Amino acid sequence: MQYLHTMVRVSDLDASLHFYCDLLGLSEVRRKESEKGRFTLVFLAAPEDEARSAELKAPELELTWNWDPEEYSGGRNFGHLAYRVDDIYALCEHLQANGVTINRPPRDGHMAFVRSPDNISVELLQKGEPQEPKEPWASMENTGTW
Repeated sequence: MQYLHTMVRVSDLDASLHFYCDLLGLSEVRRKESEKGRFTLVFLAAPEDEARSAELKAPELELTWNWDPEEYSGGRNFGHLAYRVDDIYALCEHLQANGVTINRPPRDGHMAFVRSPDNISVELLQKGEPQEPKEPWASMENTGTW
């Protein structure tokens, strides 16, 4: 058995690609469009997974965009995606500067949660040992749910 990917449905492909690629730093590794099925699948990989994706089938995130508008709810029921990051403070600062709410700030220098444009919870985990707590993160309150 081999884990392949996680699929999330998105309502706005451009907004989702901006969030996952431009802000979080994932890369598009392939795309499939189905005229008959009226959907687009976009597969994304984290930088460290992308290099090994083709040969080892590293885990990917599949964004499914159905061309006909649908209402999606229950993003919290999905659970969350999790990514290990090089510098949790720098990434949270980058996300916040680009309008992303930090739902659970990295007060401990180790873990934070944000949400995608489709309300999917994304956990960010500091690579290696936690960083030393620092402001403004150390005293920042939670916002919403994560």
